[in-house]
Amino acid sequence: MATPGAEEDMLARYRSPLVSRYASAEMAFNFSERKKFGTWRRLWLYLAQAEKSLGLPITDEQIQEMEANLDNIDFKMAAEEEKKLRHDVMAHVHTFAHCCPKAAAIIHLGATSCYVGDNTLARVISRLADFAEKYADLPTLGFTHYQPAQLTTVGKRCCLWIQDLCMDLQKLEQARDDLRFRGVKGTTGTQASFLQLFEGDHSKVKHLIYSVLISRAYIVTGQTYSRKVDIEVLSVLASLGASIHKICTDIRLLANLKEIEEPFEKEQIGSSAMPYKRNPMRSERCCSLARHLMTLVLDPLQTASVQWFERTLDDSANRRVCLAEAFLTADIILSTLQNISEGLVVYPKVIERRIRQELPFMATENIIMAMVKAGGNRQDCHEKIRVLSQQAAAVVKQEGGDNDLITRVHADPYFSPIHGHLESLLDPSSFTGRAPQQVAKFLKEEVRPALMPYQSKMGGKIELAL
Repeated sequence: MATPGAEEDMLARYRSPLVSRYASAEMAFNFSERKKFGTWRRLWLYLAQAEKSLGLPITDEQIQEMEANLDNIDFKMAAEEEKKLRHDVMAHVHTFAHCCPKAAAIIHLGATSCYVGDNTLARVISRLADFAEKYADLPTLGFTHYQPAQLTTVGKRCCLWIQDLCMDLQKLEQARDDLRFRGVKGTTGTQASFLQLFEGDHSKVKHLIYSVLISRAYIVTGQTYSRKVDIEVLSVLASLGASIHKICTDIRLLANLKEIEEPFEKEQIGSSAMPYKRNPMRSERCCSLARHLMTLVLDPLQTASVQWFERTLDDSANRRVCLAEAFLTADIILSTLQNISEGLVVYPKVIERRIRQELPFMATENIIMAMVKAGGNRQDCHEKIRVLSQQAAAVVKQEGGDNDLITRVHADPYFSPIHGHLESLLDPSSFTGRAPQQVAKFLKEEVRPALMPYQSKMGGKIELAL
């Protein structure tokens, strides 16, 4: 048997489909080893620069050597060191020191391993806002309990989706703005090692924090920052998953009704056995992965609850999996939803046909009121409409025919005073209430202002690999 090459050897090992099939290159890189360990090296550089500025014996030559080797990472050596040391941070300290021999003594000086430890949503909202605006006036049958209800408009229904996503955007922005660095605090968060380095000078320790950090830091921590931070972040992502699941479920149901369809590629195959099918595969993918995303918030909830005193290590392996998977999954379903929202297809004639089937029943109250205005007796009119409605319903349910209620009203001489007005009484736009005005107000007052900070990043379409 031939010895497998590097590529074949990789194919013999499990690879998460989150990365191999779905995730964007940018998000996959964010959780790659190169990005992670490159970030560690930059943090060690910032720490050394700050310590030098505060008087520790660190030379310019050592700093320059670190700067020159930030991305010169020997991953094979790091893996061998970790196998030997059983500590990933110290393995990379040794690997960095190997290519920075002059700086070896000051890398990670005084620190602990826990020192180193979105625009797509806005684009989705923007695309859906354009869709809602375009179809703000198009009447469609509303559903409650998935049974026919009063009319709404296609644009108004879309605004319900947008509203959920705007809430998610607000929570994401809040979670991002609330994030802080753990800070430079040593093994149990007391900064004792740094106080010793600076010979008891508290002012230098405080200055070190501000020199290293470009953002806020927690005032108190144990060896790690509170794991409740992970709960806050993943809760927002899980909530986003719930929103996208609901949106894509609606799209799947509408696809079954043939009213709205997601984009369908020219050579795409819906079913190997049924060539006529156009399955909502992208919406189904979003629902499938959104369910996974919603479950991931359970991990940080349990992790935070079992952290003992200043820290236990049973958080580490769990966080390596759930944090990366949460962001990768959120990236995938948002990118897929953007692709869907950029190519939604609406079939107005199908929507109109379904309205015609249900609207006569909804119009019975309007017919009664018109007859009363024409001099009729409300009770007599109500009884006649009730009988005709039941006859029409029997045609629909028992014979599979079309709703012929209006034909029956036309044929009944009792209703002759309003025969000339029946068409106007059945105008679908008169049954949508203020839906079009609500769409305009919502987009103007809530959606467009929320998107203003992202205007420079609205361009670019999503092309899915699968």
